[in-house]
Amino acid sequence: MTTLVVLVGLAPAPAAASVESCAITWGSGVKSAHPTVTGYMVGLRAGRQPCFDRLVFDLRGSANGYWVSYVNQVSAEATGDVVPVRGGARLQVSVHAFGLDDNYEPTYVFDDPAELVNVTGFQTFRQVAWAGTHHGTTSVGLGVRARLPFRVFTLPDRIVVDVAHHWTTS
Repeated sequence: MTTLVVLVGLAPAPAAASVESCAITWGSGVKSAHPTVTGYMVGLRAGRQPCFDRLVFDLRGSANGYWVSYVNQVSAEATGDVVPVRGGARLQVSVHAFGLDDNYEPTYVFDDPAELVNVTGFQTFRQVAWAGTHHGTTSVGLGVRARLPFRVFTLPDRIVVDVAHHWTTS
């Protein structure tokens, strides 16, 4: 007597599939680009993606310089004062974009310097805090869950920082 077993509908679990498709190789070292053009920071927003959380600096004009690094403490522009930031790790995100116009009026206005963007429910981001603007550089402290891989890239009117949800291998 022969028994035939047919398995129907077996597929990998969604969580395993999403982690496997997130083959991120960015690393967690300093990322920087020397500016060739400088614009004005006019907005900041964050979004959730399947493999990473994203922070976007919106610009008026094209700014393409940045310095992003994990730090023990986030430092305020000009003063060097410590900016408190929640999370298991902290990124100092500095973009070469003015935060003040020619009349010294802010080009980016916010309600709460400690909570620039609501990141409640994000998998990796814990807090986005203002770290100031000085001499054409504008900085924020980005609190994240842990020291995870990240990348930075520029578009004509944006600078984008993505921080992965996990360490993965390809």
